Amino acid sequence: MPGAKGIELVGVALHGGHPSRIVLRRAEGPIVLVRHGAEATLDELRPSRTDRGVAVTSADGRVAIDLVEHLLAALGGLGVREGVRVSVDDGEPPLLDGGARRFADALVAIDAPRGGAPRLRIAREATLSGGGASTYRFTPGPRSRLSVAVRFRAPIGDEAASWDGDPQDFLERIAPARTFGWIDEHAALIAAGRARGVNLESVIVLSDEGAVAGCRPHEPGEIARHKLLDLIGDLTLHGGPPRGTIEAFAPGHGATHRVMAEAISSGIVRRIEAEALT
Repeated sequence: MPGAKGIELVGVALHGGHPSRIVLRRAEGPIVLVRHGAEATLDELRPSRTDRGVAVTSADGRVAIDLVEHLLAALGGLGVREGVRVSVDDGEPPLLDGGARRFADALVAIDAPRGGAPRLRIAREATLSGGGASTYRFTPGPRSRLSVAVRFRAPIGDEAASWDGDPQDFLERIAPARTFGWIDEHAALIAAGRARGVNLESVIVLSDEGAVAGCRPHEPGEIARHKLLDLIGDLTLHGGPPRGTIEAFAPGHGATHRVMAEAISSGIVRRIEAEALT
């Protein structure tokens, strides 16, 4: 509920399978994530695991949170750069709707400052490989624009989605896109300690023929929109979607984090604040 205590969201953790609770509060200063009394700003967190979701850890190891990409996507998609304090009780936020809409709605409800200017800009054209089929093209431009193209086995095939940085468009069209996977991969995920809390109301579980029984079929383009949602979340950990255009083919969490680290270190992407100080 809203108020001094913020917005509380309760559900089940997708990977851990346990009950999970997260509280979002309005607060002055940078975005802060809190767990068991320890806290770290968003800028202090780094990806520590990027297979089937993203886990982040602070440099001192006191703050470690799994499956943060949907929360981060809500922050990045709404342009929230500051003024939010997030408490995660159980080391993994709840799955909720399987996308970022519930997190985004909570940010709106606490009146988080939205529509912040980009903190990064693309300085020059470049194409980088994220490994395997993943490719990212960077182009300078006056505003943020992201596009993704994906190719999956049946029943998905080729899909594409794009976003021009508008917070309302993110809220209505991108944030509701659900996470997805194939039924024949579930046993391997369980063996790896992942996907223990799958809720068929919140995820898209696919067979070669389509969504499995009990799962709401995916909407046209929903798979690509969820990959776009993931891309926004991953970029947020590096400073947010940059000013300019990123065209990503077959993006993945690990690929995006590798490519962004390379793009920033090589000057393809630059931090606007740092440039202003020089």
